[in-house]
Amino acid sequence: MTPAPDPAAPKKRDTLYLQVLAGIGLGVLVGWLWPEWGVKAQPLGDGFIKLIKMLIAPIIFTTVVAGIAGMGDLKRLGRVGVKAMIYFEVVTTIALIIGLIIANVFTPGAGMHVNAATLDAKSVATYVNQGASQTTVGFFLNIIPKTFVGAFADGEILQVLLLALLFGAALARLGEHGRPVINLINELARVIFGIVWVVTRLAPLGAFGAMGFTIGKYGIGSLRSLGELMLCVYATCAVFIIVVLGGIVRLAGFSPWRVLKYVRDEIFIAVGTSSSEAALPGLMEKMERIGCARPIVGVVVPAGYSFNLCGTCIYLTFAALFLAQATDTPMTLMQQIGLLLVMLITSKGAAGVTGSGFIVLAATLETTGHIPVASLAIIYGIDRFMSEIRTLTNFIGNTVGTLVVAKWDGALDMSKAGEILAQRQ
Repeated sequence: MTPAPDPAAPKKRDTLYLQVLAGIGLGVLVGWLWPEWGVKAQPLGDGFIKLIKMLIAPIIFTTVVAGIAGMGDLKRLGRVGVKAMIYFEVVTTIALIIGLIIANVFTPGAGMHVNAATLDAKSVATYVNQGASQTTVGFFLNIIPKTFVGAFADGEILQVLLLALLFGAALARLGEHGRPVINLINELARVIFGIVWVVTRLAPLGAFGAMGFTIGKYGIGSLRSLGELMLCVYATCAVFIIVVLGGIVRLAGFSPWRVLKYVRDEIFIAVGTSSSEAALPGLMEKMERIGCARPIVGVVVPAGYSFNLCGTCIYLTFAALFLAQATDTPMTLMQQIGLLLVMLITSKGAAGVTGSGFIVLAATLETTGHIPVASLAIIYGIDRFMSEIRTLTNFIGNTVGTLVVAKWDGALDMSKAGEILAQRQ
């Protein structure tokens, strides 16, 4: 049997991103012209995401354990965690504020005069119920798995990360006695990333299925209705990526364009499947390859998928104020600031799974009580289309965050990073 190519080895020009782009385009075309076939293509997208998600837990566990055990300095690991959380809070707060300001300036929902009492809330009842059950205490308690194996079976990123931190710390204390276990975990990681390489080749099919289903089920017409809201959200996320994240990358000493080109395969996979988790394995592998220390990658990337969701933050403020404007619900400045503070907490529970942003929005409206929760029905039909830009912004934000935290901690090989980014990709 021919072994899977080593992802870190030099290779010919990879055209995976072009294949994924073709899959997206074909999916849109099929969903538009033959919607019934587009809807039937859903298993292709769902199957690809499930293949990737089954690998996320072992990737995080082996990467974090090997990194921490190899590093040995647990105090440094704590400093990395603190630095990462500071960065996440600052950047996501900026994202929330930008969304709040632009939603007030352009007021996309003004003039709709929707009576929330006349809306059919049945279509969003599931999201509302899930949102109502989201609490801060419950979120943190959920980080602790019921059993060691249960964390892997459920695929909970933060639960696996907690287990990996504990396992790695315990292994580091063993010193040379733990060396055989560290070697075994390193070899397991190589095997798992080999599987990732194989599964990633199916990304074009996954992108085709996901986009075919979206267009086939909701129709091109859904893009035209409520178009002003979508345009504002897309434009705001684009400005955030170019100005805020681009500025952070430049301050860190990198070219934003070269960084985006470096992770373009993962960008198209994330957008095509509308799930940033689908691109997580590739992002971790590429961040290590570019020169970020393994412990940094192992901690910052998984944590960023729960605590550094800039795209979700922009969407939350925009969608909430849009619904307030559409239902003629007045909101004072203090109420809007209160909304922002609530979102600083609720946004941290949104993982990179399709539809999670809508659940968090429901939780936010339920918590604040100012905006009618039934008004979620107004944007239910187009939420799936806004998921793509949320996913894209979240993914790029985590790419930038990993580079910045690694450099901040002195755990980034700048010469190696500059050499790789300078290559024609």
